Amino acid sequence: MDRTDTGSGTQPAAAAREQAGQAARAAWLRVLALADPEALEQAVGRLGALPAYRLLRKPESGMAMVRGRAGGTGAQFNLGEVSVTRCAVTLEPGVVGVGYVQGRTHRQAEQIAVLDALLQLPGWHARVQAEVVSALARERAARGEHEAAVAAQTKVEFFTMVRGED
Repeated sequence: MDRTDTGSGTQPAAAAREQAGQAARAAWLRVLALADPEALEQAVGRLGALPAYRLLRKPESGMAMVRGRAGGTGAQFNLGEVSVTRCAVTLEPGVVGVGYVQGRTHRQAEQIAVLDALLQLPGWHARVQAEVVSALARERAARGEHEAAVAAQTKVEFFTMVRGED
């Protein structure tokens, strides 16, 4: 079968790579934002001396509206507000890193922004990915498994017996 590509519905290879890069960045930012602040502090400390950076936007806290869906699939509604802290930094080669975290932990937002910038540098990416992001992801998974095991202990099974009527 001979197909002629008209360009509709296809992506150039560069756009596909960019999309994959954005997905990877979103994944590491998620891990960093959900990390325990103390665990993040320890992981950053294990990296040793970090390159100098400049604050583009110092850590600042604000509010964000959280939306929900009725039944998980229904119409969206405003659930409420949550405090969020953000920060943006730049490293010498002009790489910009951002950090967003739920709550008012300014130090964590700044650390996330620095790590985000480092993860964009080829010389730092593998090390930060292995020593910080992967370690924090494993820790979060273990914590989630522990919480699930604790919750499973309270599970109640209900059953109905059928009466033997003739």
